[in-house]
Amino acid sequence: MSDQNKPDFIFGKANYKLMFIGLGVIALGFILMAGGGSDDPNVFNPEIYNFRRIRLAPTLVLIGFGIQIYAILFDKKKKEN
Repeated sequence: MSDQNKPDFIFGKANYKLMFIGLGVIALGFILMAGGGSDDPNVFNPEIYNFRRIRLAPTLVLIGFGIQIYAILFDKKKKEN
């Protein structure tokens, strides 16, 4: 296949790998944030305010968004020159 017929993609393979890693980190953060509720609405469950749901999960989501932004801005061609 000649160079003229090759499709020109916006992102490279490394960009997509970083995007999937960022997506996985975001998904992990939302999974860690889930749960902690009570089956009975009249009973309060203080487990909803633990470290995992208040600090760790939102931090992972923000880190995942940061990875996504880096993946979009990452240009391997620029590093090679």
